[in-house]
Amino acid sequence: MQDSIRVIAGQCTVTHEGDSTSESEGQVVVLVKPDNTVLVHDATGYRPAGWLTRAESVQLSLSEQAIDLRARIEETELRVTGEDVTVTEFPATVAGPAVGTCPTCGAQMVRAGGEVVCLGCGDAYALPRDATVTDRTCSDCGLPTISVTRGAALEVCLDRRCDPIDEAVRERFDGEWTCPTCGSDLEIDRQRTLGARCPNCEVHYPIPDGVVDGTCACGLPVFETDHGRRCLDPDCTLGDLDADSPPEPRH
Repeated sequence: MQDSIRVIAGQCTVTHEGDSTSESEGQVVVLVKPDNTVLVHDATGYRPAGWLTRAESVQLSLSEQAIDLRARIEETELRVTGEDVTVTEFPATVAGPAVGTCPTCGAQMVRAGGEVVCLGCGDAYALPRDATVTDRTCSDCGLPTISVTRGAALEVCLDRRCDPIDEAVRERFDGEWTCPTCGSDLEIDRQRTLGARCPNCEVHYPIPDGVVDGTCACGLPVFETDHGRRCLDPDCTLGDLDADSPPEPRH
């Protein structure tokens, strides 16, 4: 079922009760959004004359052309009453940059609030925080692909069930690095976070968002990230040194 915004327009009395109480009256337009946000707009400026964001409850009583709207969050209440008002509804969706076409229903998809959402059927797909949505589509399901950096630039399907990021990282880096303690090949797996694990020492190094760019003196890869260069081992104290340089002793 599609969400809608309810619009109430007419002569209303607006009362706000909380830490203090205020009351105003005038010809206003009241918007009740699907997430229970209530906005009261008058004739001036962009700032609402009254509002309550994501109310815990919204109750609207209609009697012919009279309304009594009550929105509450804990001890705060926004009340709008009026007679001879107009009440109507309009379809509403999230809004954001267009990123492709939904393969399920053919409607436009947009990027909004950390997700890619279809404006038609409402299908939604969570985005990793560093993801870029490409203009290409998945050959298997038709959804847009995304680009992420997990040691290298990787392009995978928007739907993680179709083309998991973990699998792409595993195919690229499983066995690529060795444990600086015992020399075993590091395996890519997930233990709360995606990382490289030594099967013998059981040490687990979370893989940062970035691209491998060299080797640390400890033998592990160095990553170029948005926050600078760092070793795969977040506790490494050897610094960003070339692998050909003799390693300093670790204490």
